[in-house]
Amino acid sequence: MAVEWRRWVAAAVTAVAASTGVPAWAEGPAGASQAPVRTINEWLTRMHEASRMRAYTGTLVVTAGTSMSASKIWHVCDGTRQMERVDTLTGEPRTTLRRDNEVITLIPESRTAVVEKRESLGLFPDLLRTPDNLIPGFYSVREMGHQRIAGHLADMVEILPKDDLRFGYRIWSEQGSGLVVKLQTLGPQGSVLEQVAFTELQMDAPVSMDKLAATMKDTRGYEVVRPTLRKTTPEAQGWRLKEPVPGFASMSCHVREPDSAGKASPASMQWVFSDGLASVSLFVEPFDPRQHGQERAAAMGATQSVSRRIGEYWVTALGEVPRATLKRFTRSLERARP
Repeated sequence: MAVEWRRWVAAAVTAVAASTGVPAWAEGPAGASQAPVRTINEWLTRMHEASRMRAYTGTLVVTAGTSMSASKIWHVCDGTRQMERVDTLTGEPRTTLRRDNEVITLIPESRTAVVEKRESLGLFPDLLRTPDNLIPGFYSVREMGHQRIAGHLADMVEILPKDDLRFGYRIWSEQGSGLVVKLQTLGPQGSVLEQVAFTELQMDAPVSMDKLAATMKDTRGYEVVRPTLRKTTPEAQGWRLKEPVPGFASMSCHVREPDSAGKASPASMQWVFSDGLASVSLFVEPFDPRQHGQERAAAMGATQSVSRRIGEYWVTALGEVPRATLKRFTRSLERARP
């Protein structure tokens, strides 16, 4: 299970509305006082802050196409620092622990502990990280009423794209806190490409930050692997975009340094873009005819990828955006210098 928020609240299956004979969502009675309509930024800021400030535990399920995975999550924040533990319940057993930007993944079957620092925690939405908040220029918001999810009453909103370069979202946020409890990524004509939700959730749970910190330090019996990412710029690596893709801002660029066995090439680069909601990564590595064949495309739920050769390099664009958007990135990418 991926560790980005849409993936760690990356989890999702719909809680079924109670069968009371009324619609799954409904506005208040006629004439009843209604909460003031929020702008798109007000909705997203509330969701973002809720993910940072609440302690909770829950069971998460993510459904993408015919694939389904589930995890158990413990999350705590003391107002300054965040800690989290995610245990997979399906597939290969693994535990991911996070303290702010420090992440350790324990893989019991191989007795491996992967220790990383992540500049981006992938909190949804990402608008507070983007240099300029361009979201209102590329998305609109529509309030849809409310619905019960995992036993909690949640406000339901749709965030819809104003162009064909990005997907839309249908989001349920817990009424009291704003915490996102369910999220659907929407394709053309509103089709659900991927769904993320809590199936069980305890708000304000007694999660111990000290216990999580102790677990994070205990790697006895594990081989500790520390992939090294060096912060850089695309220009320093000799790359640029001929034309920007509307709405997407450059967020970070890193080069993966070779490990002690020399398994990674210094030329392996990841360049990350975001529009505040969706993100795109460009991975650039030396072309290897034994690994890289014809240009190709793939999809899993909302996640799309396209790959192509540029000179002596192999480029893969990956993101939760339409395939045409990724192709626009790869067509625009060029060498700025030999």
